Amino acid sequence: MASMVSRSTVLRFLVVPALALPLAGCGVPLSAHWQGLPAKAPSEPGAAAESQDAPGAQEGPDCAEVKCVALTFDDGPGPYTESLLDVLDKHNAKASFFLIGKDVAKYPDIVREELASGHEIGNHTWSHQDLAKLSPAAAERELSKADEAIKKATGTAPTLMRPPYGTITESLTKAQPVPVVMWSDDTLDWKTRNAKKTVKAAEDIKPGSIVLMHDIHKSTIAAVPKILEDLGAQGYHFVTVSQLIGEPKPGVGYKTGQHPPTKD
Repeated sequence: MASMVSRSTVLRFLVVPALALPLAGCGVPLSAHWQGLPAKAPSEPGAAAESQDAPGAQEGPDCAEVKCVALTFDDGPGPYTESLLDVLDKHNAKASFFLIGKDVAKYPDIVREELASGHEIGNHTWSHQDLAKLSPAAAERELSKADEAIKKATGTAPTLMRPPYGTITESLTKAQPVPVVMWSDDTLDWKTRNAKKTVKAAEDIKPGSIVLMHDIHKSTIAAVPKILEDLGAQGYHFVTVSQLIGEPKPGVGYKTGQHPPTKD
């Protein structure tokens, strides 16, 4: 954790005030809905978005005009997250992190780092319970406890939610005060625990993809540098989920985002 302490002191922390279909890993995506981003001048491939006053409100490439991908990481923060943040910083890439509340309480400094570095923070429940199998009241407790842990660590609420295993009822989805994010591409990194296989799966994407990975696995962290290098060489921009979608709406489920027009 020594690297975390030195890194954290340098960073200026940003503190500002359905369907329940099972799938191995983290679930089945819901249908996608999105609004277009306002036109912006495209940045260099692989370039990160610039932070504005609030998390998630960031300048960046117009993903309706250039190739973008959202890399997402579930189940953290954990002992390998600090190394992942270093890699993302090196490549000027942004990502979205879906956090477990009880681990946010263990690693609040890392969560602050994620936010200060311009990444997006999402709620992944307090203890990784299957929300579709809980009573409505129990499901809300799982989410509210995680919300409070994230607020306590960062001073601000999460801007997204992702249900563990990708299972959630339609009524609970609609009740959410933030967008509900699934994915289009599951790397199965949680299953293979193999960096080469994770790289291959993460690179089998198309513009507008939301890629699922987990920053609690060392093999995943080992895979990320090559993923960033290879996709960056193909002209991809690494953006947050909200940037990829454009204007995600509360209570709506998403699995993909914007992409340039397909050439005939």
